[in-house]
Amino acid sequence: MLKGVEMLGIFPEMGDIVRTLIPEAAPKSGNPPVYPQRKNMKAISILVVAAATIGFSGAASAQFAKPEDAIKYRKNALFVMQQHYARIGAMVSGRAPFDAKVAADNAAIAESMSRLPFAAFGEGTDKGDTKALPEIWKEQAKFKAAAEKMQGEMSKLAAAAKTGNLDSIKMAFQSTSGSCKACHDDFRGK
Repeated sequence: MLKGVEMLGIFPEMGDIVRTLIPEAAPKSGNPPVYPQRKNMKAISILVVAAATIGFSGAASAQFAKPEDAIKYRKNALFVMQQHYARIGAMVSGRAPFDAKVAADNAAIAESMSRLPFAAFGEGTDKGDTKALPEIWKEQAKFKAAAEKMQGEMSKLAAAAKTGNLDSIKMAFQSTSGSCKACHDDFRGK
Protein backbone atom coordinates (compact mmCIF):
# COMPACT_ATOMS: atom_id res chain seq x y z
CA MET A 1 0.00 0.00 0.00
CA LEU A 2 2.64 2.48 1.06
CA LYS A 3 5.00 1.47 -1.65
CA GLY A 4 2.26 1.88 -4.28
CA VAL A 5 1.43 5.41 -3.19
CA GLU A 6 5.11 6.35 -2.97
CA MET A 7 6.01 4.69 -6.30
CA LEU A 8 3.34 6.63 -8.13
CA GLY A 9 4.85 9.83 -6.79
CA ILE A 10 1.47 10.89 -5.49
CA PHE A 11 1.82 12.65 -2.17
CA PRO A 12 5.15 10.99 -1.28
CA GLU A 13 4.81 12.36 2.24
CA MET A 14 1.73 10.14 2.68
CA GLY A 15 4.05 7.18 3.29
CA ASP A 16 5.61 9.00 6.23
CA ILE A 17 2.19 10.00 7.59
CA VAL A 18 0.83 6.47 7.31
CA ARG A 19 4.00 4.98 8.90
CA THR A 20 3.63 7.42 11.80
CA LEU A 21 -0.07 6.76 12.35
CA ILE A 22 0.00 3.04 11.60
CA PRO A 23 3.43 1.70 12.62
CA GLU A 24 2.56 -1.90 11.77
CA ALA A 25 2.24 -0.87 8.12
CA ALA A 26 5.94 0.02 7.91
CA PRO A 27 8.39 -2.63 6.70
CA LYS A 28 10.65 -3.96 9.44
CA SER A 29 14.34 -4.44 8.59
CA GLY A 30 13.94 -5.45 4.97
CA ASN A 31 10.96 -7.71 5.57
CA PRO A 32 7.89 -7.20 3.40
CA PRO A 33 5.38 -4.80 4.93
CA VAL A 34 2.76 -6.10 7.30
CA TYR A 35 -0.52 -5.01 5.85
CA PRO A 36 -2.71 -3.10 8.30
CA GLN A 37 -5.85 -4.68 9.58
CA ARG A 38 -9.21 -3.70 8.08
CA LYS A 39 -9.82 -0.96 10.65
CA ASN A 40 -6.57 0.69 9.62
CA MET A 41 -7.55 0.66 5.96
CA LYS A 42 -10.28 3.12 6.82
CA ALA A 43 -7.69 5.43 8.39
CA ILE A 44 -5.50 5.17 5.30
CA SER A 45 -8.47 5.93 3.04
CA ILE A 46 -9.37 8.97 5.11
CA LEU A 47 -5.79 10.23 4.95
CA VAL A 48 -5.61 9.82 1.17
CA VAL A 49 -8.93 11.60 0.67
CA ALA A 50 -7.88 14.40 3.03
CA ALA A 51 -4.57 14.85 1.21
CA ALA A 52 -6.31 14.91 -2.16
CA THR A 53 -8.86 17.42 -0.90
CA ILE A 54 -6.14 19.69 0.42
CA GLY A 55 -4.10 19.28 -2.73
CA PHE A 56 -6.93 20.07 -5.10
CA SER A 57 -8.87 22.72 -3.14
CA GLY A 58 -6.50 25.51 -4.10
CA ALA A 59 -6.51 24.36 -7.69
CA ALA A 60 -10.27 24.79 -8.09
CA SER A 61 -10.13 28.55 -8.37
CA ALA A 62 -6.78 28.57 -10.13
CA GLN A 63 -7.69 25.96 -12.72
CA PHE A 64 -8.90 28.51 -15.25
CA ALA A 65 -6.36 30.42 -17.33
CA LYS A 66 -8.90 33.09 -18.26
CA PRO A 67 -12.28 34.20 -16.89
CA GLU A 68 -13.96 33.08 -20.11
CA ASP A 69 -12.65 29.54 -19.50
CA ALA A 70 -14.38 29.53 -16.10
CA ILE A 71 -17.60 30.81 -17.67
CA LYS A 72 -17.47 28.07 -20.31
CA TYR A 73 -16.77 25.45 -17.66
CA ARG A 74 -19.69 26.42 -15.44
CA LYS A 75 -22.08 26.77 -18.38
CA ASN A 76 -21.12 23.31 -19.65
CA ALA A 77 -21.39 21.74 -16.19
CA LEU A 78 -24.83 23.29 -15.71
CA PHE A 79 -25.88 22.17 -19.21
CA VAL A 80 -24.90 18.54 -18.57
CA MET A 81 -26.65 18.62 -15.18
CA GLN A 82 -29.79 20.07 -16.80
CA GLN A 83 -29.81 17.44 -19.55
CA HIS A 84 -29.78 14.56 -17.07
CA TYR A 85 -32.26 16.31 -14.80
CA ALA A 86 -34.61 16.87 -17.76
CA ARG A 87 -34.60 13.14 -18.52
CA ILE A 88 -35.98 12.52 -15.04
CA GLY A 89 -38.47 15.34 -15.59
CA ALA A 90 -39.72 13.68 -18.76
CA MET A 91 -40.43 10.48 -16.82
CA VAL A 92 -42.01 12.33 -13.90
CA SER A 93 -44.34 14.25 -16.22
CA GLY A 94 -45.26 11.19 -18.29
CA ARG A 95 -43.60 12.46 -21.50
CA ALA A 96 -41.26 9.45 -21.35
CA PRO A 97 -41.89 5.96 -19.99
CA PHE A 98 -40.66 5.45 -16.45
CA ASP A 99 -37.53 3.34 -16.15
CA ALA A 100 -36.20 3.11 -12.58
CA LYS A 101 -32.61 2.35 -13.64
CA VAL A 102 -32.50 5.22 -16.12
CA ALA A 103 -33.96 7.58 -13.50
CA ALA A 104 -31.40 6.48 -10.90
CA ASP A 105 -28.50 6.76 -13.35
CA ASN A 106 -29.53 10.23 -14.49
CA ALA A 107 -30.16 11.42 -10.92
CA ALA A 108 -26.69 10.22 -9.89
CA ILE A 109 -25.08 12.12 -12.77
CA ALA A 110 -27.12 15.26 -12.07
CA GLU A 111 -26.15 15.06 -8.40
CA SER A 112 -22.45 14.79 -9.25
CA MET A 113 -22.67 17.61 -11.77
CA SER A 114 -24.45 19.86 -9.25
CA ARG A 115 -21.18 20.20 -7.33
CA LEU A 116 -19.01 21.31 -10.25
CA PRO A 117 -20.06 24.74 -11.51
CA PHE A 118 -19.60 26.77 -8.35
CA ALA A 119 -15.79 26.77 -8.38
CA ALA A 120 -16.10 28.72 -11.64
CA PHE A 121 -17.84 31.78 -10.18
CA GLY A 122 -14.55 33.44 -9.31
CA GLU A 123 -13.29 36.96 -9.69
CA GLY A 124 -13.64 38.38 -13.20
CA THR A 125 -16.26 35.85 -14.31
CA ASP A 126 -19.12 38.31 -13.93
CA LYS A 127 -18.58 39.77 -17.40
CA GLY A 128 -18.67 38.12 -20.80
CA ASP A 129 -20.95 35.46 -22.24
CA THR A 130 -22.90 34.83 -19.05
CA LYS A 131 -26.36 35.29 -17.60
CA ALA A 132 -24.93 35.45 -14.08
CA LEU A 133 -26.26 38.50 -12.25
CA PRO A 134 -23.98 40.80 -10.21
CA GLU A 135 -25.89 39.67 -7.09
CA ILE A 136 -23.80 36.49 -7.12
CA TRP A 137 -20.72 38.50 -6.17
CA LYS A 138 -22.59 41.07 -4.04
CA GLU A 139 -24.47 38.44 -1.99
CA GLN A 140 -21.99 35.57 -1.94
CA ALA A 141 -23.33 34.02 1.26
CA LYS A 142 -26.86 33.94 -0.15
CA PHE A 143 -25.59 32.50 -3.45
CA LYS A 144 -23.59 29.83 -1.63
CA ALA A 145 -26.65 28.94 0.48
CA ALA A 146 -28.77 28.64 -2.69
CA ALA A 147 -26.14 26.41 -4.32
CA GLU A 148 -25.95 24.20 -1.23
CA LYS A 149 -29.74 24.00 -1.05
CA MET A 150 -29.90 22.84 -4.68
CA GLN A 151 -27.12 20.31 -4.10
CA GLY A 152 -28.93 18.96 -1.05
CA GLU A 153 -32.17 18.63 -2.99
CA MET A 154 -30.28 16.95 -5.84
CA SER A 155 -28.90 14.43 -3.32
CA LYS A 156 -32.42 13.75 -2.06
CA LEU A 157 -33.55 13.21 -5.65
CA ALA A 158 -30.71 10.75 -6.24
CA ALA A 159 -31.67 8.89 -3.05
CA ALA A 160 -35.33 8.80 -4.10
CA ALA A 161 -34.38 7.58 -7.57
CA LYS A 162 -32.41 4.69 -6.06
CA THR A 163 -35.63 3.42 -4.48
CA GLY A 164 -37.27 3.09 -7.89
CA ASN A 165 -40.51 4.52 -6.47
CA LEU A 166 -41.98 6.96 -8.99
CA ASP A 167 -44.06 8.83 -6.39
CA SER A 168 -40.95 9.44 -4.25
CA ILE A 169 -39.05 10.59 -7.31
CA LYS A 170 -41.87 12.98 -8.24
CA MET A 171 -41.83 14.58 -4.78
CA ALA A 172 -38.04 14.95 -4.76
CA PHE A 173 -38.07 16.25 -8.33
CA GLN A 174 -40.58 18.93 -7.40
CA SER A 175 -38.48 20.06 -4.42
CA THR A 176 -35.33 20.13 -6.52
CA SER A 177 -37.08 22.15 -9.22
CA GLY A 178 -38.12 24.67 -6.58
CA SER A 179 -34.53 25.15 -5.43
CA CYS A 180 -33.35 25.55 -9.03
CA LYS A 181 -36.04 28.14 -9.73
CA ALA A 182 -35.27 30.11 -6.56
CA CYS A 183 -31.61 30.38 -7.50
CA HIS A 184 -32.41 31.35 -11.10
CA ASP A 185 -34.89 33.99 -9.91
CA ASP A 186 -32.27 35.62 -7.68
CA PHE A 187 -29.04 35.08 -9.56
CA ARG A 188 -29.66 34.45 -13.28
CA GLY A 189 -30.51 37.02 -15.90
CA LYS A 190 -32.91 36.43 -18.75
